[in-house]
Amino acid sequence: MKVGYIRVSTNEQNTARQETALADCEKLFIDYCSGKTAARPELEKMLAFIRAGDTVIVESFSRLARSTADLLRLVDFMQQKQVEVISLKENFDTSTPAGRLMLTMFAALAEFEREQMLERQREGIQAAKQSDAERIANGLEPVKYRGRKPVTVDPEQFQKEYKAWKAGKQTAVATMKKLKLNRTTFYKRVKEYEAQKGGRK
Repeated sequence: MKVGYIRVSTNEQNTARQETALADCEKLFIDYCSGKTAARPELEKMLAFIRAGDTVIVESFSRLARSTADLLRLVDFMQQKQVEVISLKENFDTSTPAGRLMLTMFAALAEFEREQMLERQREGIQAAKQSDAERIANGLEPVKYRGRKPVTVDPEQFQKEYKAWKAGKQTAVATMKKLKLNRTTFYKRVKEYEAQKGGRK
C-alpha cells in the first residue's frame, strides 16, 4: 500500500499542494503542527498503521522530520518494519541503490554534526579548565565542571510503557517520547531491563 504523510504548521495552511503531489496514495495521514513539535498524532498513527511491503511517501523531508538525526531515526524505524520511504522533492527512494546511497550520506552528515557538537563540548570544558587555572592563580575558587546529569527514568513508568510497547499497543517512537529518552538511551534501558528480568527467579 502507498501511504502518504502530510504536515502543515497551522490549521490555516492549505494541504492542497501536498495532497495533489500524493494523489496516488491509498491512505493519507495529515498533521497540523510544527515540525519541532514532539507529539505529532497522525505521524504516530501512520507508524503504527504501516506494514511490511508498504511505501511511505512525503512531498519533502521537511514534512517528515525536523533534523537529519530525526529523519534517520524515522527511516530506520520504517525500514525495520520493511517499509520503503520516498520523498518526491529530493527524489529519494530507499528501495533504489541511489536512495540507499543518499541515506548513507545523511547518516555520515549526522555523525559529522554529532562529532562537531562533541568537539565544541570538549573545547568548552578545556576553556573552563583554563579559566579555573586563572581563578586559582588570582586566589579565587575554581568553578567545578560537573558534566551532564544522568538521565533518570521512573522504574514503574518504564515498566508500564515497556509492556505497552511489547504488546504492540504503541510504537517504539511513541514509547521513547513518553519516557523522554533518545533512541540510544531507550534501547540501552530496554537491554538492562530485560537482563534484569532474565536474572530474576
